[in-house]
Amino acid sequence: MTQPWAAGGPVPGPEPASQPVTLVEGSTFCISDQAGDIRPDFQHGLFVRDTRVLCRWQLALDGSPPHPLTVQHSDPYTATFISRSLPAAGNADSTLLVERSRYVGDGLREDITVRNASSRPASCVVSLEAGTDFADLFEVKDGRTRPVQADAHPAAGTLRLAAHRGDSHREVLIAADGQPEITAGRLRWPVTLPGRSQWTASIEVVTVQDGVALPLRHPRGQPVEYAVPARRLRAWRRRAPQVSTPDQDLALTLQRSITDLGALRIFDPGHPRRPVVAAGVPWFLAVFGRDSLLTAWMLLPWDASLAVGTLQTLAERQGSGFDPASEEEPGRILHEVRFGPAASLALGGRSNYYGTADATPLFVMLLGELHRWGGHDAEIRDLLPHADRALEWVEHYGDADGDGFVEYACKTSRGLVNQGWKDSWDGVNFADGRIAEPPIALAEVQGYTYAAYQARARLARAYGDTAAAAHWAAKAARIKRAFNDAFWLPARGWYATALDRDKRPVDALTSNIGHCLWTGIADEDKAAQVAAHLLSDDMFSGWGIRTLAASMTAYNPMSYHNGSIWPHDNAICAAGLMRYGFTGHAQRVTEAVLDATGHFGHRPPELFCGFPRTDYRAPIPYPTSCSPQAWAAAAPLLLLHTLLRLTPDLAARRVWCAPAIPRRYLPLRVGDLRLGKVRLSVDARDGEWQLTGLDGTGIKLTRSPAPPGAPGGPEDPAWGYQGALCELIIDRRRTPV
Repeated sequence: MTQPWAAGGPVPGPEPASQPVTLVEGSTFCISDQAGDIRPDFQHGLFVRDTRVLCRWQLALDGSPPHPLTVQHSDPYTATFISRSLPAAGNADSTLLVERSRYVGDGLREDITVRNASSRPASCVVSLEAGTDFADLFEVKDGRTRPVQADAHPAAGTLRLAAHRGDSHREVLIAADGQPEITAGRLRWPVTLPGRSQWTASIEVVTVQDGVALPLRHPRGQPVEYAVPARRLRAWRRRAPQVSTPDQDLALTLQRSITDLGALRIFDPGHPRRPVVAAGVPWFLAVFGRDSLLTAWMLLPWDASLAVGTLQTLAERQGSGFDPASEEEPGRILHEVRFGPAASLALGGRSNYYGTADATPLFVMLLGELHRWGGHDAEIRDLLPHADRALEWVEHYGDADGDGFVEYACKTSRGLVNQGWKDSWDGVNFADGRIAEPPIALAEVQGYTYAAYQARARLARAYGDTAAAAHWAAKAARIKRAFNDAFWLPARGWYATALDRDKRPVDALTSNIGHCLWTGIADEDKAAQVAAHLLSDDMFSGWGIRTLAASMTAYNPMSYHNGSIWPHDNAICAAGLMRYGFTGHAQRVTEAVLDATGHFGHRPPELFCGFPRTDYRAPIPYPTSCSPQAWAAAAPLLLLHTLLRLTPDLAARRVWCAPAIPRRYLPLRVGDLRLGKVRLSVDARDGEWQLTGLDGTGIKLTRSPAPPGAPGGPEDPAWGYQGALCELIIDRRRTPV
């Protein structure tokens, strides 16, 4: 049975001994071995819009594959594979060096260069084998690809591979310089090299679907530095946070995160200025409601365009009718968009899947947070009707039984059984290991709903609708009371992770309770116990907070959701701890996650194993973790923002700031923080800090233990900063916002 929608979990099948090389640009990615070869016996391939368009791409010199030496990366969409030919009989050394410079983006371009390092002439035959199966991404992921006979048509200097799948006709066109000899599935160049000379050929792979060819992002004959991906990435890096710190782990992690997030952005051809971030490589290179919304939230202090683009994109695809196969309902925000053949065939031609309980309230939360940061009033007003439709879904379809809580139950055999962020089949379980049965009301989803009501109330207040503001504020207060009554486990000292179909509290100790701090739904008198559990040996490994406590029956540090450590989850927990004033706890989580990231080449993986730090010198990787992965890449940015304790409310013309930076990162300077049209920087040293406008004008800074308008309770994100607050007032007369 086809199951196109992503629930994570292990991916079967062999992997090569060496680490695969992954390149990514938008909705295109390529996985190969260290020599640059795409091998059909592994889960390699060039994937364009969820379809594998190359399953074989193997280079040989005189019939033998060259020996890989190194791979050089500059940007996420490109790499140069450097190899040498095997030495001739009787020779100790090889004389031929092979370079394969690869660029991906709606297809592939590869420049092959053979260098003769000897003063003597040399000759060889360069051959490149190409093959395709047009397999759907999920077929490759699950190891269930079916043989497809792709007809090879060599003609007019181009190798054309074509096949029919269902009602779709697909082709791959492979063209090359150097007048190769082209046969079925192979390009071949006889090469003669004088001493100290080189030979180069450029090859391009163009995807054709139903007669329409996708234009390459890096066409042959054009300088790659002026291609669209290069220009976009340069512009993205210019907008990145300007960070100065003596801690190299922090500096390199932030640099890597910004680069990866830039590469994971997808641009709709119909809206080229509307970016949205894909969830992650390799299996989730598509728009995901939950992942894209949370990633955009984490980036707000530096770039609001991703939040605007994400909200607009999801609003366009917001549910409008009922479709049990895709779980679409009026007002619902989608879970995932897919374009491959298995997804569309499985869901009656639909590429959108809506089976998630959390994306819809998160949509409203992000809209409200975007308003806090200022500068997008017209877009926010246009999106308000979509927010109201989302809240209608929350109240009528999300809360199908009318008990005041949002719950889920899968409506199709091809959908997700669990529809929160822990969406594996066993992701919601009791302390004794029993699997919770749906309908399931998750703790964090109630928190998101509470925060969505709060956000909608603030938006109504800002636009002068006092009646609507009171209406939504009252709903927020009701769900908060009901949540703390139904989910709190006084004998345990933590919140239940969920209520099951019989309204029984699912009593496992999980990281979900940290999300309840982040959204502010937790009562103040319960927060200290929650914080203590999150940092206990049961939950905190030393590398981060586990998804499930080690004392729980289902605990497995090598599982996907039952004992592993997720950087984005930890970043949300740290933000929640800081919100309630547990500064030391938040700092410990931040340092632990950044320490772990240093062991992964400064690129946070989707997740890693939850073994105690005392057991091993480095964190243990999870074998099929996505990398790069959007909300993992964004997690260090949220951790940094949490340490800055910077909370804006530009509608009230105020920003609260109270940096709490661990000494190892000092002196720390963070520049290019964007609040509407105002740019700010924070300079922190041991015992002192300064907040300034980059233009030196238009701001007035006042300090006091409790400044006018300071938040008065945990319903406001800055409440936990009490006793160390400052207030920034934007001068209306000098700086437009």
